[in-house]
Amino acid sequence: MSKRETSKGLFADWAADRVLRGLIGTMLRLPYEKRVPAMGRALSSAVAPLAGYSKRAEENLQLIYPDMGTEERRKIARDCCDNFGRTLIENYSWQEFGQRLCQTKPTGDGLNPLAEAAKDKRPVIFVTAHYGNHEAPRQVLSAMGLTIGGLYRPMLNPYFNAHYAKTMTSWGGPVFEQGRRGTMGFARHLKSGGMGTLLFDVSAKGVSIPFLGQPAHTATSAADIALKMDALVIPYFGIRQEDGLSFAVEVEAPISHSDPLTMMTEMTQRLEAQVARDPSQWFWVHRRWKVRKNG
Repeated sequence: MSKRETSKGLFADWAADRVLRGLIGTMLRLPYEKRVPAMGRALSSAVAPLAGYSKRAEENLQLIYPDMGTEERRKIARDCCDNFGRTLIENYSWQEFGQRLCQTKPTGDGLNPLAEAAKDKRPVIFVTAHYGNHEAPRQVLSAMGLTIGGLYRPMLNPYFNAHYAKTMTSWGGPVFEQGRRGTMGFARHLKSGGMGTLLFDVSAKGVSIPFLGQPAHTATSAADIALKMDALVIPYFGIRQEDGLSFAVEVEAPISHSDPLTMMTEMTQRLEAQVARDPSQWFWVHRRWKVRKNG
């Protein structure tokens, strides 16, 4: 990439960040119950079409569901971007978001194994995805007294990432940026008997695993670290409810230790089951199958 192209790209990132900062700042002035749906509408009706998010979501949907009608694809893409906006402003409003979730009771077969691991101070890796709001489970379990850190992948827009990262690091346990140094810090946190969360549903160097019927490059980090640290691996999901503001938090049965490919395949299948329940809650804006699509 030439210096000119790099400069152009950085300017576009800067401009996009200024727009989003202004929008977020405006939304934060609204009461929470109005702020969340308003941000959803703003993202789905204005920002997503201009930024190309709507088009990308529809293209991904067409790849996975080639027989789906155009109108249905457009509706799912629009709802996906609405959820994107809601999730974004919820995470910027993390204190009010936590208060909103204070009465939410987690369910699932992973709760008893989690309690045993906490009692024994065994490391726990929660694996989740960009589905519903991925921070909802961490909020709910933290309110129950657990200290949950995380390993996150920085956003491609460095200007936006500089302030969005604070939404993850301002509360809960220690959060580390993905990379050699961050991964080592995350591993040390687990080694001390800590708990951390990791999102696995982005395209990354690793192994090719079918996701929704198409091969997707998937990092094996979660399985690699779990096997090395003898950490319990528990998938959890924050599922947005019909009112658009509340969540169900499902803590699933642990992933059995075997080999990285088998473990990551099962994690992927757990996510596929959630997407089958409600496709609009997954982040179709991701370039999840970009290697295949770009040849």
